[in-house]
Amino acid sequence: MIAMSIYTAFMLIAWPLASETTSLPLKILLAVAPTVPVLYVIGQMARLILNSDELERHTHLVALGTATAVVSALSIVAGFLASAGVVKLDGSSLLFVFPAMVVCYALVRWWVMRSYAGSGSCEEGFSIKPSVFMMLGGVALLLAALLLKHHAQADRLTALSGVGFGFMAGGLLPVLLRWFKRKYRRE
Repeated sequence: MIAMSIYTAFMLIAWPLASETTSLPLKILLAVAPTVPVLYVIGQMARLILNSDELERHTHLVALGTATAVVSALSIVAGFLASAGVVKLDGSSLLFVFPAMVVCYALVRWWVMRSYAGSGSCEEGFSIKPSVFMMLGGVALLLAALLLKHHAQADRLTALSGVGFGFMAGGLLPVLLRWFKRKYRRE
């Protein structure tokens, strides 16, 4: 969570400065800075998989293989459509490859774990539920949007606010579902 918070800070602070800087070494440093926490998270995921038992390793690798295949197929389709002039894509569209892979990985792993009657969540070792982390992340993004409202472009503020509200909704949804189940189970 800390690494992704650092990543978010880099994307909010360093990334917008990369396009405005004229010094090439500084531009390269600012453009590459957000990759450091992402590479750390990838290394931690590899360590998690290596230290898992056979069943967990199997579910991780099935999810990773499926996510790689799905994102690769979507990327090649998008590449051909862009080459044919059907859609216009620039280099910034590559920024969505890794998040798409993570989302696909999480969905496939959840689906695979369902067949083994597991939850697929990693919350067993945490004292704070992932839904709380999501809500706190959403609050942090909304605070960043509020602090940057006079300094950032309108489309960036809109995206930041939308992602913040999305994180808050994603974190609040499991809490509301548990509350409704408890409420209607008693009646």
